[in-house]
Amino acid sequence: MEIEFARSPRSTVGLEWEVAIVDRATGELASVGDRVLETLDARSAGGRHPWITSELLTNTVELVSDVHRTVAGAVADLEGQLAEVRAVIDELGEYELICSGSHPFSQWYDQHLTDKPRYHKLIDRTRWWGRNMMIWGVHVHVGIEDRDKALPILDGLLAYLPHLQALSASSPFWAGVDTGYASNRALMFQQLPTAGLPYPLPDWAAYERFVGDLVRTGVIEDHTEVRWDIRPSPRWGTVEVRVCDGLSTAAEIAAIGALVQCLVEWMSTRLDEGGTLTVLQPWYVRENKWRAARYGMDAEIITDVAGTERLVSDDLRDLITTLVPVADRLGCAAELQQVRTMLDGGASYQRQLRVAEAAGGDLTAVVAHLARELRAGVAASQ
Repeated sequence: MEIEFARSPRSTVGLEWEVAIVDRATGELASVGDRVLETLDARSAGGRHPWITSELLTNTVELVSDVHRTVAGAVADLEGQLAEVRAVIDELGEYELICSGSHPFSQWYDQHLTDKPRYHKLIDRTRWWGRNMMIWGVHVHVGIEDRDKALPILDGLLAYLPHLQALSASSPFWAGVDTGYASNRALMFQQLPTAGLPYPLPDWAAYERFVGDLVRTGVIEDHTEVRWDIRPSPRWGTVEVRVCDGLSTAAEIAAIGALVQCLVEWMSTRLDEGGTLTVLQPWYVRENKWRAARYGMDAEIITDVAGTERLVSDDLRDLITTLVPVADRLGCAAELQQVRTMLDGGASYQRQLRVAEAAGGDLTAVVAHLARELRAGVAASQ
């Protein structure tokens, strides 16, 4: 099976932001995404909004940026779309918007599936696990100008998967339970049959054989149904980082976007210079994912093939320093430094846990907190 990898300008960036709709009075998820999208489509030229789309459940809308040279441009694109969605939500009057990796207390059996064949097929196959996918994330696409770089860069990014997962972790609660995990979403999502960590594949031909095997045996219909935490995206000519939980502020999305963009460009440059990338043993990668999901910013992660361990937050601070020259070239220096602000102020899961404790365990307070953050930012919501 031949899979064409689209031409894409090097290190351009695109962002996807999944946003949930909740009832303003109760904090419960609200299945009115179809109404919101119908209104947006009616107001768009051609009768369909070009960037704001549906997702698996009707409690969700997805914002998709255009391709941009800078993270700032992509984030501004998303902010404009969020304003469009909020205008409709405010007109309806009963609802609010939030973003996190999971909803603190809503139940899966109360949610409604978006009426699309691919979603019905997914649920028919995955049943209980598929219906439990009340999860939201942020995806980052970075352009790769040479197809043969895609898989080596993917392998290199796996060493930084725990950094991204811990930094974005925002799903400590699930169906009303404090799970004890910073990112419960990470472990829920990998239960889908083609989700989770990618398999080690030496070259593009091996990737084509892998997809061909899955298509031939009826596992998937095409490569878009391979839902790895980090994957090549042949249609767009990108590497797509999908490991991050949903983020409730544009500033945090900018920070994550800048970190991913800088990592990809840094690795691409090393390959151009004939260098090699750090590629951890698969068992280290798997362990790192679990540690970051469990402990978040307090995770001790494995940083090299020799098994050196280090606190992920300390490694992130040094990584930012390493990437500063790359960020200067890409025009995302300010956004990259926002990672330090996240480290200093705490990740979303930490903020949610503090709010829940202050409210005596009342998780409706957590939903209200997430709504305030999305409207006004972290500092203004505290």
